[in-house]
Amino acid sequence: MTQRTLGEWLAYLEQLHPSAIDMGLARSQQVASQMGLGKPAPRVVTVTGTNGKGSTCAFVASLLRAQGLQVGVYSSPHLLRYNERVQINGVEATDEQLCEAFAAVEAGRGEVTLTYFEMGTLAAFWLFQRAALDAVVLEVGLGGRLDTVNLVDADLALVTSIGVDHIEYLGDSRESVAFEKAGIFRPGAPALCGDLDPPQPLLDKARELGCPFFLRGRDFDLGVTDQHWQWRGLDAQGKPVELQDLPLLDLPMENAALALQAYLLTGLPWQPERIGAALRQTRVTGRLDRRQVNWQGKRLNLLLDVGHNPHAAQYLAERLARRPVPGKRLAVFGLLADKDLEGVIGCLKGAVRHWAVAPLDTPRARPVEDLQQALENLGAPVASYSSVAAALEAQCAQATADDEILLFGSFYCVAEALEWLARRSTEEAAHGNAG
Repeated sequence: MTQRTLGEWLAYLEQLHPSAIDMGLARSQQVASQMGLGKPAPRVVTVTGTNGKGSTCAFVASLLRAQGLQVGVYSSPHLLRYNERVQINGVEATDEQLCEAFAAVEAGRGEVTLTYFEMGTLAAFWLFQRAALDAVVLEVGLGGRLDTVNLVDADLALVTSIGVDHIEYLGDSRESVAFEKAGIFRPGAPALCGDLDPPQPLLDKARELGCPFFLRGRDFDLGVTDQHWQWRGLDAQGKPVELQDLPLLDLPMENAALALQAYLLTGLPWQPERIGAALRQTRVTGRLDRRQVNWQGKRLNLLLDVGHNPHAAQYLAERLARRPVPGKRLAVFGLLADKDLEGVIGCLKGAVRHWAVAPLDTPRARPVEDLQQALENLGAPVASYSSVAAALEAQCAQATADDEILLFGSFYCVAEALEWLARRSTEEAAHGNAG
């Protein structure tokens, strides 16, 4: 058989199982057993939550790597390349590595059909196990209890936040969502929650399993001033620990606070300067991601964010209020059809002077007419365009150097913007060389 390229593998995975999402662990467990896949590293940190999973994983990995540990991170979805989902020591897996891993899972699955996500997760576990890592950080794809990531027993289980999303799989209440997310807890292993108001099922599960439970606002917390932020937490023996005068971060400091509590429980060296540096250096593409672009002689400011539900939009609005710009904010916005449109734009209507809406390059996109109508109902100035690139260029045309263009609403939206930025950089380089 001719070896498949990564693109061919991904196309194959998409049609391997009758449905794209099929919650449950039985198929993955059977294949993992057949492949001899066990715990992918001596330390495993699993992260679930409605929002903030990606940045929390990135913070935890940065803190572990700052101590010289070899660390793998598995996350989803990706923005531009599937390779983004599997990283070892901050480096994306190569096409060759992923193809080899998919081939291993394909050989190991026998007659068992797996979804795209299940195949990808087992492939990541296979790569991590072969890399002989010290630790892995695993981001749950959907929910927790029935997500393939939950095959692995976590040494530390983190819940970032709990909101209502994916109601067809997780239920339509915070309580039902919390029940699913608490499925990553393990008997006697520490469980951490960054939500200030955790629903009762989460507390019940921690108590039932005898998990040492660390709750933000009670056991750890943060305070933010104009120039710095502070953190306090408890070590594994219940002894208070503090960090003062930490530099402000672009990524959510609430998620950094959760990561710090997780790191403290590992018992690894506690060195404030090294910890502060690790947090400062943490970056996540597409999350409060500030960029600049040259546009017709103007240097313009962009802010990219994948916030796509009311919880994320409210957080984004709070961050924008904390960081005003000299001019105005212009938005480029697209959303998937299964998201709460009114809830998302309602949080940000006061922060944005003018909206440009566009369809997304997926069958799951919300029609652009719906986006425009919802914003007009709020009295917001809005124009619609044929693509995210066209909307972005229209906002660039009217923006000044004092303004900020906020591009948000979906991973698809941010991905299209990143592709546009990459094309701009290539064109600028070509013009520079030609000159």
